[in-house]
Amino acid sequence: MNDTTKKMIFNVSAVRSDAQGSVAHCKSANITLDTDMAGRADAFNPAELLLAALPACIIKGIERITPILKFESRGVEVRQDVPPKMESISYEIIVDSDESETRLALLHENVKKYGTVFNTIAPGTQLTGTLRRKGEMND
Repeated sequence: MNDTTKKMIFNVSAVRSDAQGSVAHCKSANITLDTDMAGRADAFNPAELLLAALPACIIKGIERITPILKFESRGVEVRQDVPPKMESISYEIIVDSDESETRLALLHENVKKYGTVFNTIAPGTQLTGTLRRKGEMND
């Protein structure tokens, strides 16, 4: 990293509320966390929270790069298939767009190259995925 590149700084904290849950805080946002030993349906457990970070990173990367590429889309969805130990994560990015296959591939390459969470998870987890146009399979 050169001197002109600024490091991203994150300030996230979590506090146990009670035996059924905790709350994570960042900026002006709060997320209820499932830290209940019995589980709870209205909150993400730690593994689900980690797994939600990957599609959020992918979608945010797409939001960042689409204006630069002048890439037009009507929407994006990310689906994941993850075995219990998370040694590998397979994902599918579904883009609602009329862009060419070459441009869709370019979008996917940018997601893989510049995603903070993507590149944090990738060295320790086998990440495999595809990007396809919405409507090409059963959506």
